[in-house]
Amino acid sequence: MTAVKIGDRVVIGEADFPESARRLRLEVRAFLTRARADGRYTPSCDAWHVGFDPGFSAELGSRGWLGVSWPKEAGGQGGSALDRFVVTEELLAAGAPVAAHWVSDRQTGPALLRYGSRKQRETLLPEMAAGRLFFALGLSEPGSGSDLASVRTKATRCDGGWVLQGSKIWTSHAHRCQFVMVLARTSGRHGDRHRGLSQLIVDLAAPGVDIRPIRILDGSHHFNEVFFDDVFVPDGMLLGNEGEGWAQLRAELALERSGPERFMSNYPLLEALAREVAKHGDPQAEQTFGELMAEFTTLRRLSAGVAAEVDSGRSPTLMSALVKDLGTQFEHKIPDAVRRAVPAHRRTIETDLGRALRDAVLFGPGMKFRGGTNEILREIVAKELGL
Repeated sequence: MTAVKIGDRVVIGEADFPESARRLRLEVRAFLTRARADGRYTPSCDAWHVGFDPGFSAELGSRGWLGVSWPKEAGGQGGSALDRFVVTEELLAAGAPVAAHWVSDRQTGPALLRYGSRKQRETLLPEMAAGRLFFALGLSEPGSGSDLASVRTKATRCDGGWVLQGSKIWTSHAHRCQFVMVLARTSGRHGDRHRGLSQLIVDLAAPGVDIRPIRILDGSHHFNEVFFDDVFVPDGMLLGNEGEGWAQLRAELALERSGPERFMSNYPLLEALAREVAKHGDPQAEQTFGELMAEFTTLRRLSAGVAAEVDSGRSPTLMSALVKDLGTQFEHKIPDAVRRAVPAHRRTIETDLGRALRDAVLFGPGMKFRGGTNEILREIVAKELGL
């Protein structure tokens, strides 16, 4: 594959990855092959969201595969965004349990690098890169949907810091992480929308924090609702300057929406379908697999192009929204296509295909709203295009 352009934006192919990224890909792939053969983990759909394994994350950290693009003084490797892309892509393709470090590596770490104080960077980043310190995201609120600017959680000035009052919802793994990055109103009024919002780094073990589970279809839980009842947040745990939270968040969401996790959550199901095609040679299944892989290849090139944009210092807001919108549609298309293409007796729960299909169906509802609903994303695209 070679580089192509959408307007002035580059969408890259495999040949355009730097040699360092291609070597790194082979190292990560070899490690994952061994780990899987040794029974270290069982591949799963949506593993980046539900597969919380601190030990596995710590091993990745010890190999230098967390914070790949962070500077070395922050515990990273000083690599490129494309280096990080190939690591995350291999982890997703393998269905590896990477949920523990995912938020820290993808967006909280870069936010601290860009906006954090020297003390925050020195204290938090090396532990995050080592796979020992994990962050949750405190953005969505009950009754707000995807309208993040309508947050009601409020932080009031006090001696030595802030007093936090309010609640957040869909806060993945808050019951397992040490910190949560909370978007709160620190000045102005609720009607001010984008003004007066700040991000606070909140210790999840602090007095006044109450974490309640939200269970999914099979009774398990990674989502939570988190309540803050007069929680004290020290001055040193404000991210950047007061009132700059919305601008910070816009940059972070571009990273959250554009990664390969937005179209590779169900990759283990695609892999199982490939084995099914190879085993039975069913023409309908073969055609379905070909159509899905053609769409996957397009999304992959678009997502890799976002990483290239980041490396060039450009803002990938438009491309990020496109990746998330198209990726969400693609992820929901996969299980439906498999059900139509493969007879029921060949996708029972006793088969690899059946188990992967079960996971894709169980975890599917959450894919629609995490990172923004499709309607919100299309509004972003329209604004970026000046429509």
